[in-house]
Amino acid sequence: MLTAVVLSAVLSAVVAIAVTLVIERWGGRIGGVVGTLPTTIVPAGIGLALASDAEALAASLAVVPYGMLMNGCFLLVYVVLPPRLSGQGGGALALTTTSALLVWGAFGALVLLALDPLLLRVEPGTVALVGTVALGGMGLMAARGPRPAPSGHRSPGALEIMSRGLAAGAAIGLAVFLSGLGLPLLAGLSSVFPAIFLTTMVGLWLSQGPDVPLGAAGPMLLGSTSVAVYACLAMWSLPNLGVWWGSAAAWCLSVVLWTLPCSWWVMRSGSTPSPTTQAQAPQ
Repeated sequence: MLTAVVLSAVLSAVVAIAVTLVIERWGGRIGGVVGTLPTTIVPAGIGLALASDAEALAASLAVVPYGMLMNGCFLLVYVVLPPRLSGQGGGALALTTTSALLVWGAFGALVLLALDPLLLRVEPGTVALVGTVALGGMGLMAARGPRPAPSGHRSPGALEIMSRGLAAGAAIGLAVFLSGLGLPLLAGLSSVFPAIFLTTMVGLWLSQGPDVPLGAAGPMLLGSTSVAVYACLAMWSLPNLGVWWGSAAAWCLSVVLWTLPCSWWVMRSGSTPSPTTQAQAPQ
């Protein structure tokens, strides 16, 4: 199990760093969608499959869409709250981040209480599909309408980049470890802990100002539905095709079925970026 934990954590750390750099390079809207490709869920799924049996794997993956719904609520805090805290200066980031984590924790408790008995009566695939549809609807609503979404204007330092990777790697490593202990629901939630979202939002706010994370939040929520789509597909592909081919099949299908259409919609719909001036990072 140690090999699965370490492998998943290292791959997730690399992905977390890449996601933030993509958003900073391409701007909030397109970067937000592309940057939420099924990434850390891939090593997490491999680790869960190696550390648990098929039944526990299905239970863990069924929780993923609801974990992403929690992450959606986490991101919505960064859409709704910052415009109302314009007079708070540097305290706006701390207040927004604290509020977002409290929202995630509250929804996490509700998900655990609701899904534990539900999975005893309903097939994991059905549970996952309902959560995926709800997440997709939330993403479409959050990404509609013009929002400021500039590209970054200052490159983050090496320490800042490494901290994002370490946070994501720790979360995924914990998920695989919990799965090996026979705690599939906690493992499923840990696998979608918003480590990348958290480090991305905070890092972008500090290095680029509040406009970049504000513009990225809606498209990130829309794009992150691909993770839930991946989880639904992986329930079938991992046990039947093996962890490597199964992961590749689920990844390709989730990108074709969700990420590519969403990227096209963001570029072609009326949800193009509104003009904005570059905001200064809070001191």
